[in-house]
Amino acid sequence: MSSSLLHPPSHLPPATALRLSQQAPSILEKSPGAISTSVLQSMLSTSETQELWIVYENLLLSCLRTGDDESAHQCLGRLVNRFGNDNERIMALKGLLKEATATDNATLELVLQEYEQILQENPSNIPIAKRRAALLRSMGRASSAVNALNSLLDMSPTDAEAWAELADLYLNQGLYSQAIFAQEEVLVLQPNAWNVHARLGEMLLMAAKISDTSKRLTEAMKRFCRSIELCDNHLRGYYGLKLTVQQLLNEPSLKSSKQTESEDWPVPTPGTLQKLDEVATEKLAEIVRRNTTGEKDWQGYTEAEITAARELLESRSTGTIR
Repeated sequence: MSSSLLHPPSHLPPATALRLSQQAPSILEKSPGAISTSVLQSMLSTSETQELWIVYENLLLSCLRTGDDESAHQCLGRLVNRFGNDNERIMALKGLLKEATATDNATLELVLQEYEQILQENPSNIPIAKRRAALLRSMGRASSAVNALNSLLDMSPTDAEAWAELADLYLNQGLYSQAIFAQEEVLVLQPNAWNVHARLGEMLLMAAKISDTSKRLTEAMKRFCRSIELCDNHLRGYYGLKLTVQQLLNEPSLKSSKQTESEDWPVPTPGTLQKLDEVATEKLAEIVRRNTTGEKDWQGYTEAEITAARELLESRSTGTIR
């Protein structure tokens, strides 16, 4: 059984998710639980492990990504048989399956009504509250999704996933200040997550085009630096760092602006910026080169990320890719 099934499939490349879903029929046939017909039988099964149920859930999600609805239903059936229909996580998975197999907006509206009915009976059902917010967003109701997430966060203010989703919704609407605030909340909850630092840097970089250019660019630079400090091979961190430093180097008004000791985010000296640019350039070139040659430990990047990094390096005429 593939170890990939022990990790959330939403982070798997499409090709990997497809490969896993293609293995679903054989996995379901060979895995324990295929003939279990009651919760008691599942609990008494000597072959039951925690990993088994993780595999079923992740296999279900991979099958939904690739359109294998029959295998997804089989996975859900085993989970329902083991944990029951009243389990909150199972309720959310059942709703997700209904969403994925819906053929029109009218069907989605019925699923949404089911979520609202469940929440009326139990407002603290977090998995269903998340599914409701996700469904509202997928139906194009961004404002309603924002309201749903804010209600969820009033009830569960330490939910990093909900804060991250809210930040992304605000960002898509061009509400940069609100997006930055929400992403900072994610960072409070996950201070050592390098991808969260980089994502905040990206938001600040976009917001710098609107206002507070100097402050936001400098803060973005620091966020990107922190992300690569936490993860030495984080491509998005180096990519964002190079973009930010180039803007600081090429903007005359920023280079000539007077800095005071009281400023929270003073622009670094040109010499420091140049050194940071060299570091980012060298590392991006290494990542692109090693990924392109197929080195084993350098294949965790998407094709789009590698292409973007290569184009950035070529546009700056660095000449460092060999």
